[in-house]
Amino acid sequence: MNASKLWNVGRWTAQRVWDACGQIPDANALMAYLKNHERYADLHSQSSQRVLQELGEAFTSWYEKRGNGDKNANPPGYRKHNDDHPRSTVTFKQAGFKHDTANNRVRLSKGRNLKDGWSDFVLCEYDVIGPVGRTIENVQQVRAVYEHGVWRLHFVCRVEVAVADPPGDSVAGIDLGICNFATVSYGDEAMLYPGGALKEDEYYFAKKRAETDDSASREARRLDHKRTDRRTHFLHTLSKDIVAECVERGVGTIVVGDLTGIREDENGDAHNWGDHGNLDLHGWAFDRFTQMLSYKAEAEGIEVVTTYERDTSKTCSACGRSAKHQRVERGLYVCECGFVGNADCNGAENIRRKVLPNLACDGGDRDNGWLAQPAVRLFDRSEGVFAPRDQVTDREP
Repeated sequence: MNASKLWNVGRWTAQRVWDACGQIPDANALMAYLKNHERYADLHSQSSQRVLQELGEAFTSWYEKRGNGDKNANPPGYRKHNDDHPRSTVTFKQAGFKHDTANNRVRLSKGRNLKDGWSDFVLCEYDVIGPVGRTIENVQQVRAVYEHGVWRLHFVCRVEVAVADPPGDSVAGIDLGICNFATVSYGDEAMLYPGGALKEDEYYFAKKRAETDDSASREARRLDHKRTDRRTHFLHTLSKDIVAECVERGVGTIVVGDLTGIREDENGDAHNWGDHGNLDLHGWAFDRFTQMLSYKAEAEGIEVVTTYERDTSKTCSACGRSAKHQRVERGLYVCECGFVGNADCNGAENIRRKVLPNLACDGGDRDNGWLAQPAVRLFDRSEGVFAPRDQVTDREP
């Protein structure tokens, strides 16, 4: 509850600054302003810092959503329901805890206001989940999380992972989008991963949330958590499937298009993709997917690099001619040189070639038929995995 009270103090302070000068103070400004506040001393100093950092991140996220055209985005609210404060997560950084690996105990430091002689910490015993004899070492952070009526400790540890040798020296290119979340080019074949399942979830949960009487109700929070879990599972499954396909094909490098600036036009102004397009673009977690892909690929010895993708969607991968009108429709690319193919596959191949200057366009003599007939892998809701289109059975969200 102390974390919630500090959050509310920071939220009130941010509102007061906003009303006075029209600006939202960042986390550093809030920490400097509130470090002598009574609520700040209810927690360990580093834990209080983390609460205000989370508040600053929430304001930043809201501001970016509004800037990207999401008119339904609301600023972070107060953590209080009537007279009750929720039990917020408390983060203890390295100066806020001591870990006894021999006895499976951790000491969590109290705030200055709650210290009383020797009772300046909370001593917690824990059981290690996993093989017998296993210990938790190299703890970087401890988080006290209130879940289903019980306080649980989450340990964040540094773990060394053995990196495998690269499965080969081939290169794959990935074009990210909304209709097809990911399109992968391997140089001799292409594969589409439609984002239909993800889009259906976004619309379904947005509709269900709109039906709740109170946007801050328990039902609304439950829907938000479920939507987040579904999206996280989709992204994990997608990145895992792509890495597995790359290992099978001997890929040593994955090139992903960098979508920085996609929300801006050529003049640097906000690009209007339409009401549905702006909402879809905001909800698509491209950065998060790239992070998941990177650490999964690293475990297999595959390097993931990002590259500037401007003009890759309007440039012909066969002859190099670039013209916006050559992308005839959303999924069709037609060039004057005679090349006809899937537009997303053409973009993925151009991204792949960003790191292969020796494979420059050859005037159309190369066989590009595979760019017109990509394989399609759909998300199977019944199994929770990606599979070829003919093996997928669809279900409602």
